[in-house]
Amino acid sequence: MMIRLNRRRLLAALGAMGLLAGTGAARAQLQTRPRFSADPFSLGVASGYPLPAGVALWTRLAPVPEAPGGGMPPEVVPVQWQVARDDGMREIVASGTAYATPEWAHSVHVEVQGLQPGRWYWYRFTAGEASSPVGRTRTAPGHNREPGRLRFAVASCQQFEQGYYGAYAHMLKDELDLVVFVGDYIYESSWGRDHVRSHGAPEPRSLEDYRIRHALYKSDPDLRAGHAACPWIVTWDDHEVQNDYANDRSETLDAPEWFLARRAAAYKAFYEHMPLRRGMLPLGPHARIHTRVAFGSLALFHVLDDRQYRSPQACPRPGRGGSNTLEVAQCPALEDPARTMLGADQENWLSAGLSNSRARWNILAQQTLMAQFDRKPGAGRSAWTDGWDGYPAARTRLVDQLAKAHNPVVLGGDVHFFCVCNLKRDFDDAASDVVASEFVGTSITSQSLPQEGLDRLLPDNPHVKLADSRYRGYLRIEVTPQHLVADLRAMQTVSTREAPCNTLATFVVEDGKPGPQRA
Repeated sequence: MMIRLNRRRLLAALGAMGLLAGTGAARAQLQTRPRFSADPFSLGVASGYPLPAGVALWTRLAPVPEAPGGGMPPEVVPVQWQVARDDGMREIVASGTAYATPEWAHSVHVEVQGLQPGRWYWYRFTAGEASSPVGRTRTAPGHNREPGRLRFAVASCQQFEQGYYGAYAHMLKDELDLVVFVGDYIYESSWGRDHVRSHGAPEPRSLEDYRIRHALYKSDPDLRAGHAACPWIVTWDDHEVQNDYANDRSETLDAPEWFLARRAAAYKAFYEHMPLRRGMLPLGPHARIHTRVAFGSLALFHVLDDRQYRSPQACPRPGRGGSNTLEVAQCPALEDPARTMLGADQENWLSAGLSNSRARWNILAQQTLMAQFDRKPGAGRSAWTDGWDGYPAARTRLVDQLAKAHNPVVLGGDVHFFCVCNLKRDFDDAASDVVASEFVGTSITSQSLPQEGLDRLLPDNPHVKLADSRYRGYLRIEVTPQHLVADLRAMQTVSTREAPCNTLATFVVEDGKPGPQRA
């Protein structure tokens, strides 16, 4: 159904969210000799989206990150950047000046070019007399080169109040080439039990609210260290805006104009705090975040957005939007082939990318569990409507495309438990072919459902090879021309800053043989 937006109400909502403050950058004075009340690089540095000849670099000037504007005056500040071949920053190979403006929260996005493919670099920023930490990044191998190894981590769902980000400290020991983050970088809501720290503020709605929430999350030293260690690829899920939102439909059924204004605030703050390329710059409530990232001819990442373009969830609870868990037979709307998770344009984009890919491994970085997961023991089938089970026709279209791709592997998060699956054309047919492998990482900190409940469901989901909700952690994945190896890395606890991390299980996918096998 097409919703007609009221322009006057939309403009009023944008103004209320702090998104119509005028061209502050144009009016702001250039401060050539800035002075800061504290370290302006308190949020650290980051890099992302490596290409064979370049990479995106990020920082944000915020001497008082918990304050409005990050404690920065409304001035334009020149920020120098340097890229070097060595960690001592002696062999400088690229440098320049970017301008941090108040309109974009004094964030800095630099797209470095002219680097050599397939090698490590170090980088830093300076502003006035202040210098940032030195970050490490790397370029991708050349498009026609097949490197011998790619090692990356998959992370998601890091509710700040529910634990510390010790998983990133363990990633530093893993010799990673990349971190792939698949959603829920921040949480807008406070929930769960046994909190170890606090958001210290109500749910964000305005641009300044979201800026402060992002800055709070980056106050965690392990998260900052994770960003500084290697490039990241990121996508979002719902909590970067609001739980269970779908396109312009909010969980609380706010007027679309008001919700889109809130989404615009959240998208802008997300861009201001991530190492995104300029092509991902948000325009109001719209931002193109789905993309592809190649690691030579070894692996091609298809990075998806399943929030911005999706159809609203079918059969919601009365008076609410968002998810529901119900018997499939009670909701015929689930089977409507017009319903989409990705939107028609993104579906076509993905189909073309999979068809044209010459990569040995085609890796989908997306938000949630793709395999069917019956949530009712015994007869009948129950579906959770916010995941792919709520969009079965769209999933069938996608699985049909995966069946034509070489070595398709799907990555996900969102559900807060490890899940390893065979992706099949027909999950209800034991003889149906396995067409792809799926690895869903548990959360960095966000709490999950009891393991006993998952155990009761496994007999009804024989394509699920492992489902474990007991641990927080991440996936560590190594890709070679011969195989893909996934280690399920489990934190002993996230209630303390330093805790052990062990490998819960290891699965292997062989080249040309879809389906994960336990090592």
